[in-house]
Amino acid sequence: MKPSDADFKDEIKAKMVEYLKFVRENNAPAAINIYPIHYCHENDLDPDFAFFDKKSKFFVLDDNGLNYTNAFDLLYDSFYWAMKKAGIPDLRLVVGQVGWPTDGYPNADTTNAQRFYKDFLPYVTGNKGTPLRPGMPIDVYIHSISDENRLGLWYGGFQRHWGIYTSDGQPKFKIDLSGKGRDIFPTTAKGITRMPRRWCIFNEDMSDMDIVRDEFDKACYNSDCSSLAPGGSCSQLSFKQNVSYAFNRYFQVKQQRVHDKACNFHGLGMVVPDDPSTGTCIFPIEILSAEKADRGAPFLGVNGDRLIRVSLLAMLLPLLSFFLISNSVNA
Repeated sequence: MKPSDADFKDEIKAKMVEYLKFVRENNAPAAINIYPIHYCHENDLDPDFAFFDKKSKFFVLDDNGLNYTNAFDLLYDSFYWAMKKAGIPDLRLVVGQVGWPTDGYPNADTTNAQRFYKDFLPYVTGNKGTPLRPGMPIDVYIHSISDENRLGLWYGGFQRHWGIYTSDGQPKFKIDLSGKGRDIFPTTAKGITRMPRRWCIFNEDMSDMDIVRDEFDKACYNSDCSSLAPGGSCSQLSFKQNVSYAFNRYFQVKQQRVHDKACNFHGLGMVVPDDPSTGTCIFPIEILSAEKADRGAPFLGVNGDRLIRVSLLAMLLPLLSFFLISNSVNA
């Protein structure tokens, strides 16, 4: 679609105009989310069109002669065209969410995330603007500091994997948040307490498949199995490995509380000391949750030792995800 063809859908246009007038009257910007990876995949476009390194042979030439070589510029200017057609062309626009997920979707991995940010951040901070608005600052909020395993999955499993950091405070890839394009890792979080090295896996008893499927569904419903989604890091597992992955995710969410039967699953689960990770699929061990520690809930280690250290990262990451870079990058 050409940006100049963009318009709000008829069924929401009246509400959009009402919203845009409201934010203009209150001297506030309009906010949109832009997901280049999702746009290219859903529209069956060249995946390279989602990046800023101009390796894609795909481009969009608008009727006004403007040439679009990446999905971000195309979507950003499309929204400006829609606002213009709504009679509100002068409203400031802020991108509330933009980034690159690292799991749960085709092309969602750390290599592509690093590739995306390497060119995107200097592009934004350089105030180059877009084809429709050259030289104009672009304000964006990078999404996000950490993965959020409770987010909805309306668009796909990638919605839970936007994080620059893993849950234990390790950066997933190189990224220069200053926008200078340096080949560096961001700061690593300190003082993180990981739970003991033990995992819950499926004991491979398949005598009653209805129970196996029910327990698998329950485990995923109460934890996060988005890495099993098509294109995800665990999408190539066997059925038995899928069940083990689900059981372990639930086991970790429940703080490895064996005495509370967190690895029971109707007698189908068992705790093991050996890492069942395979290939690109990591069976994670979570950090000691600040929420659990704050409530005074006992946590027993492998030898029964009580762990009481609280992870500051677990408390601060929900707040940090709202801030980070501006002028135009924020995270």
